[in-house]
Amino acid sequence: MRSYVIRAGGSGLDDLVMVEKDEPRPGPRDVLIRVRACSLNYRDQSILTGNYFGGKVQADQVPLSDGAGEVVAVGDEVSLYKAGDRVSSTFFMNWVEGPPRAGPAIGAPPAPGMLSEYVVLPETAIVPMAANLSFEEAATLPCAGVTAWNGLVNGIAPLKPGQDVLLLGTGGVSILALQFARAGGARILITSSQDDKLERARGLGASETINYREIEAWGAEAAARSATGIGKVIEVGGFGTLPQSMQAVGFGGEIAMIGVLTRGESTPHPLMFKGASLRGMLVGSREMAVQLNRAIEASDIHPLIDKVFPFEEAAEAYRYQASPDLFGKVVISV
Repeated sequence: MRSYVIRAGGSGLDDLVMVEKDEPRPGPRDVLIRVRACSLNYRDQSILTGNYFGGKVQADQVPLSDGAGEVVAVGDEVSLYKAGDRVSSTFFMNWVEGPPRAGPAIGAPPAPGMLSEYVVLPETAIVPMAANLSFEEAATLPCAGVTAWNGLVNGIAPLKPGQDVLLLGTGGVSILALQFARAGGARILITSSQDDKLERARGLGASETINYREIEAWGAEAAARSATGIGKVIEVGGFGTLPQSMQAVGFGGEIAMIGVLTRGESTPHPLMFKGASLRGMLVGSREMAVQLNRAIEASDIHPLIDKVFPFEEAAEAYRYQASPDLFGKVVISV
């Protein structure tokens, strides 16, 4: 079978290579999956460049946490799946439910990755696909989709009809959050530095758009445009954008802190005057992934895919995902 690996000590795209491997075999509690599609996240760029937790990979590593495919074979003790089932990966291998449990995350040492024609995962590290999705659409969900879902439906200000939600940028998490929030009846505000992307976001259901290049105090602007107060901010920027998000969030609202894109210093002092909260997030559990897929199927949501690359052009997919042209998710068809 064909797989991609990041060579030990790799620091860039030159170290992402296709190799031939033997097809793996499932253990007693494992599932063998024929991967049909994978998707990219910002995290995958960090692993490739050696800037993820733990630094450069110390051994050849198959990348990508997000993938979908069909079950080929199962171990003798597997009870949840059978050959032919359509499934997608989870992000964490061992966080099934309950409070956060980081542990091994797929696509980074010591866990396997999804950018391969076949992969073996424990039965607890996969979920059934929503019946209305293609493999390409399902592949967008394990990291970005579950992150967006967790940010919206959990915490002290869970998603509800009429709630104002602020989204930062138009990458994978934010656009999926836009689609989920719209299905939940929320009113959506979104930022970008590009007017054409803001126009596309309006087409997906955003009510208010803010060009943060033109409006420097975009946090205060978002607050001013909210009639009821912003109940939820999906903060994908990091500490560099957090001060603006604290200006934006309304009384009793919540900032779901996801991002590591920017650095800076901040104080939570502004939250005190609003009774607002800041919640750190680690993607989500398998249980959340199951809930998300049920909601997607019930509401017939189809994740927005910006571009699909063939397996042989995985490096081009990485390049595009890191470019300013990105809007939504980038997928690799296997």
